Amino acid sequence: TKWTYPHIRSQCGALATKQGPVVVSAAELTSSRLMSAVFQDVHVMIFIGFGFLMTFLKRYGFSSVGVNLLLAAFGLQWGLLMQGIWHLDDGKIKINIFKIINADFSTATVLISFGAVLGKTSPLQLLIMTVLEIAIFSINEHLVANVLGANDVGASMIIHAYGAYFGLAVARVLYRPGLRNGHENDGSVYHSDLFAMIGTVFLWMFWPSFNSAIADPGITQLTAVINTYLSLAACVLSAYAISSLVEHRGKLDMVHIQNATLAGGVAVGTCADMNIEPFGAMLIGLLAGTISTLGFKFLTPILASNLGIQDTCGVHNLHGMPGILGGLAGIVAVALGKKEGGDAAMQAAALASSLGFALVGGAITGLIMKLPVWGQPPDQNCFDDSIYWEVRIPVPHEYYLHFPTVKY
Repeated sequence: TKWTYPHIRSQCGALATKQGPVVVSAAELTSSRLMSAVFQDVHVMIFIGFGFLMTFLKRYGFSSVGVNLLLAAFGLQWGLLMQGIWHLDDGKIKINIFKIINADFSTATVLISFGAVLGKTSPLQLLIMTVLEIAIFSINEHLVANVLGANDVGASMIIHAYGAYFGLAVARVLYRPGLRNGHENDGSVYHSDLFAMIGTVFLWMFWPSFNSAIADPGITQLTAVINTYLSLAACVLSAYAISSLVEHRGKLDMVHIQNATLAGGVAVGTCADMNIEPFGAMLIGLLAGTISTLGFKFLTPILASNLGIQDTCGVHNLHGMPGILGGLAGIVAVALGKKEGGDAAMQAAALASSLGFALVGGAITGLIMKLPVWGQPPDQNCFDDSIYWEVRIPVPHEYYLHFPTVKY
């Protein structure tokens, strides 16, 4: 079937020209509409999902959402340029729906790293990190996809593992001894945890679109959606179960529920488009939810006290370890013949490349960010919006009239 549209534009490009209508097939139009919907899902994840996920800090909500918007808006433009350089079309950078989805992907690496240093850096420092991290990401992405030919459709390695360990390397270089014993604002309250849960739910719902966005249209893309769907569902069950086991009197920890329930989407990314069958997808999700929850409970304090890595959001547990798990799952799946034309050695090389670029690039970026010219906030002003935002403080006497026993 051939359709003509003389006066409208498709989601991917103009259908009408000065010479007359452009003829497109029904399949092309359907694919165009699908990719537009996928792009919208990914865009929501970047701006709402990541932004609200980091609002758990009780006095840092403005910066969590506001600086997230700034970094994402800047990063997607820079990502278009950096990735365009590595993927030229006849010597030009051409922009289409796939390019802007990949630009959002490059921005995701920065937002993951942002979580590791949340509350301890200035907006200017974070813009510097954005410039360097996306530039390095573009090199690694080209190496993994074009040189090694590895499969990482949902970007467990090149986005999640890379972004997490890049951020952890930056956090290690920017280590603050004054925050060794914590900070009064480095914590949540009831309503801030509720706002963060909004980010969790948006990310959880749209993750199948994230993992299938760049998959080949048709059955391959559908496979990526289904595998992600099942992995996420299984991950929720293991996160809830493990959280109730490790917490006092079997209660649930909101930190675990906000984060570990998403680890299945991270871990299944590399092999999302492979024929791993429902059991394989659910097994990956169960393992991801387990290691993520245990990481938040036991590993994060060890990293802070023994290694000097102050990981504010716990990106090591949500993106780092599940990203490595995803890379390892991809190696096993390819070795078992679940991906036609795959090479397990190239999958392993892609994982090593992503971790190497992340750690070295993050350390160098951290050293640059540590220079005193970028306006890094002092310890006493960390995790506090008021240093960068106009914050209206409520008049306390109005509350004392109704709740005289509450301290403000």
